[in-house]
Amino acid sequence: MFEFPVLVGDIGGTNARFALVAEKGAAPRVLSHEATAGHPDPSSAIRAALAKGAAEGASGSPAPRSAILAIAGRVDGPAVQLTNAHWVIEGARIGRDFGLSSTVVVNDYVPVAAGAAGIAPDDLTPVGATREEAKGARLVLGPGTGFGAAALVPYSDRLAIVSTEAGHTELGPTDAFEESIWHVVERVEGRVTVEALLSGPGLARLHAAVCHVRSGAPRDKLDPAAITQTGLSAEDPHAVEALDLFARLLGRACGDLALTFLATGGVYIGGGIAPRIVRVLQQGGFREAFERKAPFAAMMREIPTSVITVHDPALTGLAALASEGAAFVYHGQVWQAG
Repeated sequence: MFEFPVLVGDIGGTNARFALVAEKGAAPRVLSHEATAGHPDPSSAIRAALAKGAAEGASGSPAPRSAILAIAGRVDGPAVQLTNAHWVIEGARIGRDFGLSSTVVVNDYVPVAAGAAGIAPDDLTPVGATREEAKGARLVLGPGTGFGAAALVPYSDRLAIVSTEAGHTELGPTDAFEESIWHVVERVEGRVTVEALLSGPGLARLHAAVCHVRSGAPRDKLDPAAITQTGLSAEDPHAVEALDLFARLLGRACGDLALTFLATGGVYIGGGIAPRIVRVLQQGGFREAFERKAPFAAMMREIPTSVITVHDPALTGLAALASEGAAFVYHGQVWQAG
């Protein structure tokens, strides 16, 4: 049980987003978005967020009494290193710094999965055909600074949230063009993983590899936002090709994970990239790659895929965990004041 108000935070490799849930069932009130590189530690960012919230006219609101924080990293101990940033998250230290009664730290896709349990159709953009009565386990995932994924599995009268490190599984080529890309693409610690290609930095790696294959010469990596912009506008044919390849690889990874969890209830794609390239996902090879899973292609055709278009879905999910925690089973690190 959380003591209200609850501080909720979605801490990624690039940004940390904070909000307050004033009471059970209340919507999260966003405080601020803080750059992780702009603060030495999470407590510094939380202080800045609370100060900004007060400056915006909420100075009379009570201070948080507990916290639940979702982080982009494996939650396997009391001190957790972010996968793609320098912060170390310690629930006990944050609890003591702010006089909280308790803190809970979970993987960043746990709240996205919780939010998917009650997500409104208006907050989803379908990729492929819609299925009104899709039932069963659901999968949430997303490419951003890294690649996160979790499953939402019916468990008796509750929903079990299974977090994963799917971004660090291997990814391989399936045709001659992809094989040529694999020969030149930049590896991460000697590996070509899902996250190495299906992320912001991964899009930059794919674009550089496409340029290398097409021109015969190595190419420096560009900013992923610039690649997305010139690919969508068709100003850069290599960027167009990189986005198409990104979509196909994302479809394949989504399909593999949907098979792993038998996610017949649907696949929900979040992260910072997918909402920007919805047209590419809808018109390109995403669904073909997703469905090409013989001998289960017929089952895959029945699984709906959608892009989450609601802003800050993790904050909504964190509010659900704070208010309706008994409805979910999930793993996290818990600290309580003595």
